[in-house]
Amino acid sequence: MSAHDIFTTSSNTTITAQALSKFCDDYLSAVAFKDYAPNGLQVDGGRPIQRIVTGVTACEALIDAAIAENADAIMVHHGYFWKGEPAPLTGMKGQRIRKLMQHGISLIGYHLPLDAHPVIGNNATLAAALDMTIIEALYPAEMHPVGNIAICTPQSPQSLIARITQALGRVPLHIATDYKVDTNTNTNTNTNNRLIERIGICTGGAQDMIEQAALMDCDAFISGEISERTTHIARELGIDYFACGHHATERGGIEALGRIIAQQFDLPVTFIDINNPA
Repeated sequence: MSAHDIFTTSSNTTITAQALSKFCDDYLSAVAFKDYAPNGLQVDGGRPIQRIVTGVTACEALIDAAIAENADAIMVHHGYFWKGEPAPLTGMKGQRIRKLMQHGISLIGYHLPLDAHPVIGNNATLAAALDMTIIEALYPAEMHPVGNIAICTPQSPQSLIARITQALGRVPLHIATDYKVDTNTNTNTNTNNRLIERIGICTGGAQDMIEQAALMDCDAFISGEISERTTHIARELGIDYFACGHHATERGGIEALGRIIAQQFDLPVTFIDINNPA
């Protein structure tokens, strides 16, 4: 997908922000999740919605792009009002919300519901992009799992790196299960020759789920971010880890939701990808 992908170029159809968020609430089963931020309508721009922009994160650059597109609403995966953040609308957050209100733009955000949806969720769309089939939850007791286990044609880590690179447009950081240290050069050499077939997947900042993936007998775990400890955990538990980028792994869900909205309401929906290497 390019930075500007219009899923439909429609007519004079309009919808209220409340009706749009109600549809998404129901479609994503939003009330079933205990989340870190409110899901649904976060900022009411106060006008009928005729054009929508979607993106991963409600940063100022996305808001500026939406203003340039004359959008009435922005739909994102990462919205506002996260638990633990200061409540006053000052500084950076105040600037963002002021722009939304001044231009009458509504903001609608879905976090965990968009990670977990079995068809258009971030995990589901990433698995599809990598030619993998989701078979079960990473945590079997979860009613709406935000982590999954997928299977694929057995392949080498190098083959999986190539597939990820092609699908996401960036080379993942790979932590191999087997390595040796050359004490003369102080460098690591990968000695891993096994094939990968069973993979844990949880997009975004889920690197600490790698231990659960190992418990579930996964050959590898894919997420977005990596911590210093992740390297040691992967090596000691014998599970390959692929850090593919928080932003890159979470484009799929909001793009797919935009397509659903365009089809359901005959509205023009434009996905705008604000470049983010993290």
